[in-house]
Amino acid sequence: MSGVDEVVRPAGGPMRELLRVAPGGRAVDLAGIDPRSTPGLPSAAGSGRGPKEWARRQVELLGVALGRQQEMLYAEAKGAAGPEAPTSAPTQAGAHLGGRRPRRVLLVLQAMDCGGKDGTIKRVAGAMNPLGLHIRSFGPPTAEESRHDFLWRIRRALPPPGYVGIFNRSHYEDVLIARVESLVDEATWRGRYDAINAFERELTDDSVTLVKVMLHISYAEQGERLMERLTDPTKYWKYNPSDLDTRACWDDYQAAYAEALQRCGTDAAPWFVVPADRKWYRDWAVAHLLRETFDALDLGYPPADFDVERERDRLRGEGPRRSR
Repeated sequence: MSGVDEVVRPAGGPMRELLRVAPGGRAVDLAGIDPRSTPGLPSAAGSGRGPKEWARRQVELLGVALGRQQEMLYAEAKGAAGPEAPTSAPTQAGAHLGGRRPRRVLLVLQAMDCGGKDGTIKRVAGAMNPLGLHIRSFGPPTAEESRHDFLWRIRRALPPPGYVGIFNRSHYEDVLIARVESLVDEATWRGRYDAINAFERELTDDSVTLVKVMLHISYAEQGERLMERLTDPTKYWKYNPSDLDTRACWDDYQAAYAEALQRCGTDAAPWFVVPADRKWYRDWAVAHLLRETFDALDLGYPPADFDVERERDRLRGEGPRRSR
């Protein structure tokens, strides 16, 4: 029954080690990472009905664990704030945090068009409580956003304490599309690497745990997914003629991604590259990355800030009040 009714851990070590971009500013060779590869997939995946069905069942089981961890994250923040105070202001009720601010988790998803960001959110985050999720997508900046620094809209979209945030695209667009499409001059986009690193240090110092994931698909797989959108009338809405213009710049985007991964992969905010041609593997890998991230937080439910026995006695002796 192993692997059917219980979560099977990755082979070869944690996914946070297997998929992590090497720190230290070393060059990143995306061409050397096979988008159809399956790092960490255990031999158990080959049993039964095949790896696809096995992985989907595992994602369901991981979803249960993620939901429980998410609840503890939310409970920690609520307990720190007390019943009346905002979550950003710890009170007596939050003494169990030792003066630390309530934590939050932010999953950053980046990919080429058709890379699977929406699908990952649907299948991995779908098991969590939507009341504790904070999902934001980033397209071209609005007129108001363009009047501010490129990080202005990102700051406004950060999840509150206790929440799991998910960014579908992010501040990295400003060193990706802004670079390839020459939306700003080179000196500007090159200066943004340091700004991003400083911003992410600020977040981690403020009890934000970042999980930055590049969903890595191949040129051929992208072509198949685009053709599917042009063949299935129910998917026309997903297609934009500009997708082919972006596809024509594939090599430039790969170079832009490689430099962003190299320049902005730090110990506090590492990058993970998930081979994403196989959707079932993509979901399985990201689910494990999140679970390992939660495990490292060592979450738990906060203790009661009231006399539990007294409240039980009150409940036992309670009767309906009679109106006068």
